[in-house]
Amino acid sequence: MEASCQGNEKLKKEERKLFRKQMKASRTLLRHEGIETVSHPTQSLVVANGGLGNGVSRQQLLEVLMKCGSVAALLMPPNKPYAFVTFGSTEEALMAHTTINGFQLQTEDQAITLYLNFVEKVDCKDSACQKLPAGLRVVEEFVSSEEEQQLLSSIDWGSDMSSESAQKTLKHRRVKHYGYEFRYDNNDVDKDSPLPGGLPEICEEVLERCLEKGYVNIKPDQLTVNQYEPGQGIPPHVDTHSPFEDTIISLSLGAKTVMDFKHPDGRSVAVMLPRRSLLVMTGESRYLWTHGITPRKFDVVPASEADEPGTVSSDIGDLTINKRETRTSFTFRKVRRTPCDCAYPSVCDSQGSKNQDCAPSVPQSDGDASRLERKFVHKVYEQIADHFSNTRHSPWPKVVEFLKSLPRASVVADIGCGNGKYLGVNQELCMMGCDRSRNLVDICGERKFQAFASDALLVPLRSGICDACISIAVIHHFSTEERRLAAINELVRLLRPGGRALIYVWAMEQEYKKQKSKYLKKNKAKPEEAMPDTLQQEFSSNRTESSTVSSYEAADFKKSPSVAQNQCELRVHMNRTSFHSQDLLVPWHLKGSVEKNKSAEEALKESTDHSKAAENAPVFHRFYHVFCEGELENLCRKIENVTIYSNYYDQGNWCVIIEKCKKFCVKMV
Repeated sequence: MEASCQGNEKLKKEERKLFRKQMKASRTLLRHEGIETVSHPTQSLVVANGGLGNGVSRQQLLEVLMKCGSVAALLMPPNKPYAFVTFGSTEEALMAHTTINGFQLQTEDQAITLYLNFVEKVDCKDSACQKLPAGLRVVEEFVSSEEEQQLLSSIDWGSDMSSESAQKTLKHRRVKHYGYEFRYDNNDVDKDSPLPGGLPEICEEVLERCLEKGYVNIKPDQLTVNQYEPGQGIPPHVDTHSPFEDTIISLSLGAKTVMDFKHPDGRSVAVMLPRRSLLVMTGESRYLWTHGITPRKFDVVPASEADEPGTVSSDIGDLTINKRETRTSFTFRKVRRTPCDCAYPSVCDSQGSKNQDCAPSVPQSDGDASRLERKFVHKVYEQIADHFSNTRHSPWPKVVEFLKSLPRASVVADIGCGNGKYLGVNQELCMMGCDRSRNLVDICGERKFQAFASDALLVPLRSGICDACISIAVIHHFSTEERRLAAINELVRLLRPGGRALIYVWAMEQEYKKQKSKYLKKNKAKPEEAMPDTLQQEFSSNRTESSTVSSYEAADFKKSPSVAQNQCELRVHMNRTSFHSQDLLVPWHLKGSVEKNKSAEEALKESTDHSKAAENAPVFHRFYHVFCEGELENLCRKIENVTIYSNYYDQGNWCVIIEKCKKFCVKMV
């Protein structure tokens, strides 16, 4: 009898533990994804941890779910750690809820625990179906199985160098060059020093077929062979314009993969490269779009084979994961003998070289300031939005304190809201956000926050509409005092009389009252280790204007730190060190989107693994004007009808709360 009671008590304890984890999963889904669960049974459930992002395939999950009844629909959003299932009846859904909660599912890499919660409705939209970039073409089964084996067998990876090829073992792949060697130290080829032997004879038939089919109009004379093991990839990049002619063709051998293309305006397209297919890039897709392969072990692919060649389906009811295998690419190019005269001069190293002999300088006019911010603020945040958002998840306590001090139903605008991390901290407020980055605004939308794209200097809201505004880490991105003042004026315009605005800017003083800021404390490396891994001379001559890696292979190489030649030039700051000038460029080392495919625990673990950071990663530079003590207050005092309610220093930031005068006020000086 006593043993029976102990067994019941243990069972109840396990049930309570399972219930707590189930509720935690429900709260996490609501907080991070905006998915609301319900307590009463319905036909539909959300399966936490059962998503493509956790390495769960459609077939694996279906096998578990179908034991409880007929599955009417299974929706698996790409790169998300959850899935939605709709059963044929509420009774079947209830059985799944009862029997599958806490079930351990073994994936290729790990065992995961499934947690199920009922949802009233499945509101999960497919991503918009994207067309292939202009000038891009994927030709399936371009070579036969026999030709594939012959091509793969012709590459001897045994020796690092041979008389006819140049081979390099990079951190993320093995590379072999034929015809001409691409030099990673200057992103170019030595056109006067061809490699002996030319291209392998086995490639002749393939190239003749490309000429015959019209995929190229001139025979390539340079070949790069890349070999990728599962988990390896190549960062987003645009092939350098000056070394090679327009058309680039690439064979995918040994395995299929997904290549991501992205336009400078933020559009992105995931393109399936089937095994034995030929990728043809010309025109816009070759010169303007970045392309890369995310380093991961699984790709999200269509579950069916009926999709249009080259495209990855946007139908979340037809997606699964595919385990990567060893893939070898044969990429053929024609060495260019004249300067590039493409239709994209803003990203062309041949046409833009005259404008890139000097480092960017402190702007002397509003036009210069606008151009500087467009390149070193707006464009950068568009391209790093996903990675930036992954690092911005913990609201700062004093900002939360300000928002929670506001009266219920206050109308609050977050100007420069980023990924919206402050938009949901006080549910009793009517909050809206805006940001210059369309990609960050889209992330806010995915989290069910109210946000819109806007410049902080011209917010499309009527005057006096807000009870409060916040501007957190925004105004320091404006490059002249006039524009910083205009940004604060815009906050004041939005406020009603008596309304308050909280402003945070980065401080020049990262050590204040003998206390180092968190920014400095995080640098525990030795001085020589604190140097960014790939801090490049981005602004020297013969480099592209693009903020992304300009190398056609985004190779693993190091550049020397940029050194300003005069007092007007902007210096590149060394991360996690004290500031030595107020106007500067701060590097951002972009990590691949592989983080999206990891659980929160894995992402947190990998974020502390410094040995994996910044390998092959593109480096972007963001403009900052760091504020000296008292500078922000002096700026605010130049504005009419405003008083400084309070000011303080908070972990490396100068902060003020300003109040818009109700009618008449005497300004404190």
